[in-house]
Amino acid sequence: MKHILFVCHGNICRSPMAEFIMKKMARTAEVSEWFDIASAGTSDEEVGNPVYPMARQELAQHGIGCMGKKARQIELSDYDQYDMIVFMDSNDLNALRKFFITDPEEKITRLLDHTDNPHDIVDPWYTRDFRTAWNDIYAGVKAIFDKLLPQAKADLEAQKADA
Repeated sequence: MKHILFVCHGNICRSPMAEFIMKKMARTAEVSEWFDIASAGTSDEEVGNPVYPMARQELAQHGIGCMGKKARQIELSDYDQYDMIVFMDSNDLNALRKFFITDPEEKITRLLDHTDNPHDIVDPWYTRDFRTAWNDIYAGVKAIFDKLLPQAKADLEAQKADA
């Protein structure tokens, strides 16, 4: 099983979009049970709030729901719980360094560093450009998912064979 935590500033736009895109990819590929996918924010200012309406709308345009998601702040225990902690921009990285100080297991990566076009994903809460955010987030999530999918399938097949 792979435990993945997507992180952005408030956990109301980019990181929940990544979370629910990845969850849909896993469902579609019938490997959901191999993944533990969640999201969190580096800030506490949005804790308890739902996904931002424009982010929800962008997800809905792609047939993805996010009902019930409430923003939460990252916790120190997340480092031990997750295999990958994937952030959106350099501000997120700076905030993560305050939480974790070091990354001895090299779990922390920037989402678009998993693609051929590494760069920060600009926060659409400020720009209102949720389409560009979607495109960037989708590309990064797909790159991670495509890399993990063969292992997910192999592990699930092995579990079926053992049963």
